[in-house]
Amino acid sequence: MSPVARLHGLKPDWIGDPKVWRTEVLAGLVVGLALIPEAISFSIIAGVDPAIGLFASFTMAVTIAVVGGRRAMISAATGAVALVIAPLNREHGFGYLVAAVILAGVFQIVLGALGVARLLRFIPRSVMIGFVNSLALLVFLAQVPELRDVPWPVYPMVVAGLALMVFFPKITTVVPAPLVSIAILTVVTVAAGIAVPTVGDKGPLPSSLPVPGLPDVPFTLDTLTTIAPYAFAMALVGLMESLMTAKLVDDITDTRSNKTRESIGQGIANLVTGFFGGMGGCAMIGQTMINVKVSGARTRLSTFLAGAFLMVLCIVFGPVVSDIPMAALVAVMVMVSFATFDWHSIAPRTLARMPAGEIAVMVITVACVVATHNLAIGVVVGSVTAMVVFAKRVAHLTDVTAVVDPDGTTVVYRVTGELFFASANDLVGRFQYASDPQRVVIDLSGAHVWDASSVAALDAIAYKYAQRGRTVEITGLNAPSAHLHGRLSGELAAGR
Repeated sequence: MSPVARLHGLKPDWIGDPKVWRTEVLAGLVVGLALIPEAISFSIIAGVDPAIGLFASFTMAVTIAVVGGRRAMISAATGAVALVIAPLNREHGFGYLVAAVILAGVFQIVLGALGVARLLRFIPRSVMIGFVNSLALLVFLAQVPELRDVPWPVYPMVVAGLALMVFFPKITTVVPAPLVSIAILTVVTVAAGIAVPTVGDKGPLPSSLPVPGLPDVPFTLDTLTTIAPYAFAMALVGLMESLMTAKLVDDITDTRSNKTRESIGQGIANLVTGFFGGMGGCAMIGQTMINVKVSGARTRLSTFLAGAFLMVLCIVFGPVVSDIPMAALVAVMVMVSFATFDWHSIAPRTLARMPAGEIAVMVITVACVVATHNLAIGVVVGSVTAMVVFAKRVAHLTDVTAVVDPDGTTVVYRVTGELFFASANDLVGRFQYASDPQRVVIDLSGAHVWDASSVAALDAIAYKYAQRGRTVEITGLNAPSAHLHGRLSGELAAGR
């Protein structure tokens, strides 16, 4: 095959499709606009200049568009990362914050290479639903401050923006409804001279591109020990949010993403962001939903353009962008939160059919995220709760039945179910040690031995019978159970 043919084979299918180009370009523009107030707000949380958050959103989006593993997902400066690194900036200064961002990128690359993305399969569906619903609630709650103590025209403007986004797609879908809503409300506000909060009120926009450089910190072991805990926490929070968001986009688009590449890509993006003096970040659920669900974007082009448009809007069209009313962007984010929430999960018919344990896991996940404003904490607590619920449910499925031979010399105990730490603790008490006949057979053909706790329980049973002069025979072990039992039996000192 010729070099030209090989290059042609590497070219994405959408390159020559004008319709796709239009969708991706307009989606990138809408997301670029939506990133500005968010980045400024997160900069305030982190305690840095607004330009730092805007630079981070630019470098994160542009870099992840190239190296990420999930097409059309938006990465930028986020509130979760800002909360993690804010204490470091407050106590040690901006140089240490930048150094922590760079180190967090290194941690993410290492964790990605070690296969941390594979842990995503252990997150249950109920936790995923809780994650999605809590994200929707956080996006909505983040808009509430923009509706407090504001001039009364803000409220009809938000309603008008929502109405435009609901009804405009019925006329045409050529231009994204959020972009139309932002443009119309901005023109009306400026033309009528309506005094409402604008993007410019959030802080000054940058007037030039960021320049690369090294963090202004001493390169010593003391600096490393200072920034390492913050960097590792940032790496974990960033990866968890990014991988969960990637899985959500997978489900929405019916496509698969490369989670390992995404993990490493997040690290590379944070490295680049750190060297350009940004505050770091990860995947953004709100802007990703605008890009994928509202605007219909499906390629890396929209992600790249979101970052590029962000800088162009700030540097070239700064005065125009500053006049955009916050009410227009609030309306967009409220629509995003409504579209993101899984309404089917709380429908009465769904709740009536769902197991109580799974409903509890979903509610606990949502409650933890909303209470802490930390998605990682909610996912971890929800996953642990799901494991406890699962262990309790499976442990109760273990059953023991006894049948005594007619001659009265042998009793056969048939054990069914899964034997692991939760069920094995009760297993020892299910046998009649004092009254059973001389020979005891434990039939495990309907069971599976999963761990050392189960082997220890079987050893304890055999030991209790041996103390009373009875013999125990274990039969029916499947191959994995027999291997584990043979390797550990007699080595755990159970019952002694």
